[in-house]
Amino acid sequence: MQIERTSLPGVIILTPSRHGDARGFFSESWNRRTLAEAGIEIEFVQDNHSLSSAVGTVRGLHVQSPPHAQAKLVRCGRGRLFDVAVDIRRGSPTYGGWVGEELTFENGRQLLIPAGFLHGFITREPDTEIIYKCSDYYAPECDGAIRFDDPDIGIDWGIDASQAILSDKDANAPRLRDFESPFVFGEC
Repeated sequence: MQIERTSLPGVIILTPSRHGDARGFFSESWNRRTLAEAGIEIEFVQDNHSLSSAVGTVRGLHVQSPPHAQAKLVRCGRGRLFDVAVDIRRGSPTYGGWVGEELTFENGRQLLIPAGFLHGFITREPDTEIIYKCSDYYAPECDGAIRFDDPDIGIDWGIDASQAILSDKDANAPRLRDFESPFVFGEC
């Protein structure tokens, strides 16, 4: 497993090895022992699988607040997506900073997003599947969102924001400056 640190401490790109032959390949997408040896110790309790049929579908920026905050390990099962993490830990030197990574079935890359970060993605191909692990169970009362096109964050999604396909929840999400983050740097 290849492990790459990003400019946001805690957000990590994982690229599992693929062992292939004429039949296809085998890949171990998660191994608790291997990652614990690298200092990554997260207990995942839930797997989610999402399909977005249209190119330009944006889901996010989402967060689950304590006591049900979630770390996520995100990968692409089919298609291509641009996956984003945004630091929302009050007092963090990278507060409001973001990183993005293209995840595809072909590249096998995964983005590990700790609690205390917003998460979102945009699809780049039709019928894109996202598969991700979560470290806590979904709790609707802890669910939150920030606008994907918040100019104070400045994410380059690669499209005109007016062309994004959004849920009502995401289209009506507040800006980061209007959000009181429950996360504090050093406590997540």
